[in-house]
Amino acid sequence: MTTTERPLALVTGASSGIGYELARQFAQHGFDVVVTAEDAELDTAAESLKEYGGQVTPVRADLTRYDEVERLWTASVAAGRPLDAVAVNAGVGVGGAFRETSLEAELKLVELNVTSSVHLAKRAVAAMTARGKGKILFTSSVAALTPGPFEAVYAASKAFLHSFAEALRNELKDSGVTVTSLLPGPTDTEFFERAGMEDTRVGSGKKDDPAEVARQGFDALMKGDDKVVAGSLMNKVQGVAGRVTPDTAKAAMHRRMAEPGKGDTSEKDE
Repeated sequence: MTTTERPLALVTGASSGIGYELARQFAQHGFDVVVTAEDAELDTAAESLKEYGGQVTPVRADLTRYDEVERLWTASVAAGRPLDAVAVNAGVGVGGAFRETSLEAELKLVELNVTSSVHLAKRAVAAMTARGKGKILFTSSVAALTPGPFEAVYAASKAFLHSFAEALRNELKDSGVTVTSLLPGPTDTEFFERAGMEDTRVGSGKKDDPAEVARQGFDALMKGDDKVVAGSLMNKVQGVAGRVTPDTAKAAMHRRMAEPGKGDTSEKDE
């Protein structure tokens, strides 16, 4: 297919982890992709995606800034082509007791995980509904289904994204635009290191393959599903249990997994 015949997807947080693997799914399935992240690894990731034969456009941007989200959107549609899919994936975590964590770090988390997601969704929904066609994926988390002691703001941000995705899906049900929420469990990415959670049970425990998580998310998006709890069977069990377990019990379970100093860092997966 020529560039103008190929569908176009935008993926945020695409330099590594689930975001990179989502971009790879799009590229493998015949999409041209616009990929964005803040770090320099983006150029390397973009170059590797070109092996699938499509056009890859990297846009380095700090999505905690309003003007940078606007710049990303402008760059994504600069060629006059409509976006067929948008994967709102960029996110960050902050681990530790809320009374001790950095206020600046927590507010940055909200700006990236929540504010930039709403901003980008506003632009995407307007463009897609005008066209009567499009697919939007939000990377939430199984953490969205439970209160999250020792990553309280992160879990709340993912709960926001999941609720937001489900609400938009209902609003847009007759528009030709579908919205899907991706809820992975612990995944083998740089998330726990960056969040300062390597000494927790969840940070030092077994994790899912980001490529498999992305594949399940992409498949759900293409089918138009409302959500997918991706990764291991345990994640899926947790997703089901989360519907009936009291919040107090879920918070206690999460505390055991996320409390600092409780993990075994001697046998981390490579």
